[in-house]
Amino acid sequence: MYKTPDFTAPVFYRNPAAALAQVQRIYQQNIHFLRAAMRDFVAGADFKDDRVRACYPFVRLHTHSVSHQGTGRLSYGFVAGPGRFETTITRPDLYADYILEQFSLLLINHGGELEVGTSTHPIPIHFSFAEHDHVEGSLSSERRALMRDVFDLPDLAAMDDGIANGTHEPRPGEAQPLSLFTAPRIDYSLQRLRHYTGTAPEWFQNFVLFTNYQFYIDEFIRLGHAEMARPDSEYIAFIEPGNVVTRRVGLGAETGDELGAPPPRLPQMPGYHLMRADRSGITMVNIGVGPANAKTITDHIAVLRPHAWLMIGHCAGLRSSQQLGDYVLAHAYVREDHVLDEELPLWVPIPALAEIQLALEGAVADVTGVPPQEVKRIMRTGTVASTDNRNWELLPDNRPQRRFSQSRAVALDMESATIAANGFRFRVPYGTLLCVSDKPLHGEIKLPGMANHFYRERVDQHLRIGIRAVERLREGGVAQLHSRKLRSFAEVAFQ
Repeated sequence: MYKTPDFTAPVFYRNPAAALAQVQRIYQQNIHFLRAAMRDFVAGADFKDDRVRACYPFVRLHTHSVSHQGTGRLSYGFVAGPGRFETTITRPDLYADYILEQFSLLLINHGGELEVGTSTHPIPIHFSFAEHDHVEGSLSSERRALMRDVFDLPDLAAMDDGIANGTHEPRPGEAQPLSLFTAPRIDYSLQRLRHYTGTAPEWFQNFVLFTNYQFYIDEFIRLGHAEMARPDSEYIAFIEPGNVVTRRVGLGAETGDELGAPPPRLPQMPGYHLMRADRSGITMVNIGVGPANAKTITDHIAVLRPHAWLMIGHCAGLRSSQQLGDYVLAHAYVREDHVLDEELPLWVPIPALAEIQLALEGAVADVTGVPPQEVKRIMRTGTVASTDNRNWELLPDNRPQRRFSQSRAVALDMESATIAANGFRFRVPYGTLLCVSDKPLHGEIKLPGMANHFYRERVDQHLRIGIRAVERLREGGVAQLHSRKLRSFAEVAFQ
């Protein structure tokens, strides 16, 4: 026998704010029901022959025409043609502004009504816990094993990326998707972000910087605390792993700040957040070394629907004319990382995005003080190759070198192509600005003295360039970032 919340009948709305409010009511009702049942279960209540189930809210749109009114330059906010479109929704508290925008655009473009109701997709009990709930930790092993007989657990079959990959085919009678991610897929990634970055999803900002060296993070921490000491800073808080919150001077602590604590050891890919009130601040993540990490973290950050992510880190320069400390602005990628070969075939091109390229190039000029017409003296634009073999230069017969030469690559790293390819795959604008830290083909390998000098000279400047690029993108307006280059001709409506 199933124990479920009281049934909420579907309702039609012409007002996007009212539709969002109904989504929030359904979600909170069902989450509170699950949490109450879990508390009873932990307390030892008898659930013999009972299963507890609560489901996600859904939103549905019916269209009858291929035409829509359009939204100017926006590349999202409309469906491809007539039919029934729907998606499940989670965390309407976290996604309130995002959901409201998507609902508004659908009604502007297609008119009619949005249908909001309770879906048949269960909320896994693990995804119902509040941020600081750890009620399951007090269960015995026997009681923990009984959970799967009482509650719905995460079902990986409901979390695949077929929609984003372009391989999803609705079954007969099934609605077409409205968004790239279903609610269970989003919840799964929100949990993973906590694990990998050591910070709650609520802190993530809409512009993300990735780096492959802790030196950049150390400098970001210094800059973050410096911003918090400025009463006139545009940023309101700086968040570090363990959800440690530093508010800008003059701003009081908020409820929950006291729950943060530095972790005994850093998580695998620690995240740091320089927050603005409108969430258009900067999140920075040290992804470490390798394409597997780069894919993992972007798989999960993608569900937050950021406006852009940028890679700033070190690379090997492949041209004799390059100097240590020169910058490389990627305009193409050679993908020898292999981690996305199944999801995104190698024949798919990864285009450069003009808005990102211009912001990065302009930021180099702004921060270095080099006149725009002379920027090429310190920055090379060209192809970046990414490999999954850190010791590629030791392979026999110079095979990698020959391939890199044929591709016209000017630099080599292990992460940039992965980040760009996953940006393309998940419709998140992307860009790469690397700094040459060694030239292995030309006898200039990293040595301790050279490395220390290089880091002193370039890390601060490189990070400031990344931050300045974000400022340029923000100043230019985020609507221009979401390029049609990233969207297919049979695309979902949600950004």
